[in-house]
Amino acid sequence: MLALQGAFREHRRMLESLGAEVQEVRLPADLAELAGLVIPGGESTTIGKLMMDYGLRDPIRDFHAAGGAIFGTCAGAILLSHTVLGAPPQFGHQPSLELMDISVQRNAFGRQVDSFQTDLEVTGLDTPFPAMFIRAPVIGAVGQGVEVLARQGERVVLARQGRLLASSFHPELTGDTRIHGLFLDMLPAAAQTADLQRSV
Repeated sequence: MLALQGAFREHRRMLESLGAEVQEVRLPADLAELAGLVIPGGESTTIGKLMMDYGLRDPIRDFHAAGGAIFGTCAGAILLSHTVLGAPPQFGHQPSLELMDISVQRNAFGRQVDSFQTDLEVTGLDTPFPAMFIRAPVIGAVGQGVEVLARQGERVVLARQGRLLASSFHPELTGDTRIHGLFLDMLPAAAQTADLQRSV
């Protein structure tokens, strides 16, 4: 759990309710022994700057290359993306991990006052998911290896690529654990055996 800024506590509660062991990550050494990493919603510019200041960008990329799964929600989806659109010019280049073959448009759903909740049809779920959108980005262009799992209208809001999962919305702010369950199912196979904790 990347715990630099944003809604990491809400993610932690939801993951622990599913039986995952959660480690808060603030320094590169905190990534040791983890099977997955959640990058929460918050302010993507701030999280990106702190990620660079604490020397986390390359260790997170290495963590993924070594087999770790990563789930980015809202700001986290922005930080997973290969291309970030709409960053405020006064802040300069928007740092990202450039791991997922998607482009993401910041604040595509409007400002805080435009927040809303809606039911989404999600691939792999039997019933709609109550998705909460708050200053949400939208996933634009997707590469050939990216699977679209949900759309809001015509806009892509949930996508998966290998061990990467990106959502425009905030599943941690609902009482529905199913999206987090999808992420836990993406962890390396060894982390899902009965005798090994699923650590994120």
